[in-house]
Amino acid sequence: MEKAFEDGLVVQLKPGAVPQYKKYLDDSAGRTITNNWDDIPQISSTEELGYPTQKPVALLERIISASSNPGDVVLDPFCGCGTTVHAAQKLGRQWVGIDVTHLAISLIERRLRDAFGKDADFVTIGVPKDIGAARDLAARDKHEFEKWAITLIPEAQPFRGGQKGADTGIDGIVYMRTEKNRTDKAIIEVKGGGVSVDQIHKLKSVIEREKALTGIFITLNPPTRQMVSEAAAAGFAETQFGRIPRIQILTVEGLLNYTESARLPAVDSSAFRKAPREKTQDQAGFGF
Repeated sequence: MEKAFEDGLVVQLKPGAVPQYKKYLDDSAGRTITNNWDDIPQISSTEELGYPTQKPVALLERIISASSNPGDVVLDPFCGCGTTVHAAQKLGRQWVGIDVTHLAISLIERRLRDAFGKDADFVTIGVPKDIGAARDLAARDKHEFEKWAITLIPEAQPFRGGQKGADTGIDGIVYMRTEKNRTDKAIIEVKGGGVSVDQIHKLKSVIEREKALTGIFITLNPPTRQMVSEAAAAGFAETQFGRIPRIQILTVEGLLNYTESARLPAVDSSAFRKAPREKTQDQAGFGF
């Protein structure tokens, strides 16, 4: 107390008053956080990605900061839309994220690239990398195969969030900028089994019903000659950026080895909610 008095840290506001200790703001780390965390707001519109169970990044930053050190490994075995791995990347931790759905994995990959760009150094394990693995996924889970195949088209998104429901002939959608102030869409249909020309007829009807610009038919098995001829007979759609086929047949194998790709005008990525850009870090991660 005497030392504090000598240093000018003990003050008496008026004669007879109880001496008080002078404490500068720079010397204080603030009030200790209790177990009631009501200071973290709900997800803002700029952070929200449309995932039903998404948590605020600030919440996971607090948990990770309190329970690990920079360079430690953070594991999230049910990572959903990737808030935990996002926070771990931002705070300089290594991380491992695991999820069972290809929709979640695709969302996390896009989220990390939007937030960290080329500094998001990670490897995705467990998604098909060749035609054999694609056939295995199609045999095990048709629905997951469809959602995975949609990710082979840049900026494509599953129809109705990938939820199961009545077959409407639409598995995915790509929104495109076809003129300065006009956005059109491409319908995606995925088939992991047998194929026939009737499926092209059906896709043509869906394109007309939805007033879509083009239809993309992704098939695990090679298309028949009749299918190719029917797609060619559908003609082309005219856009400000050139014409594109009204029906495009693409094989999973061709998309995997980059010998085939969708012919689309400028893709309108505004249909996706993007994660805000974050500061760069120097850690790596793995996704399963």
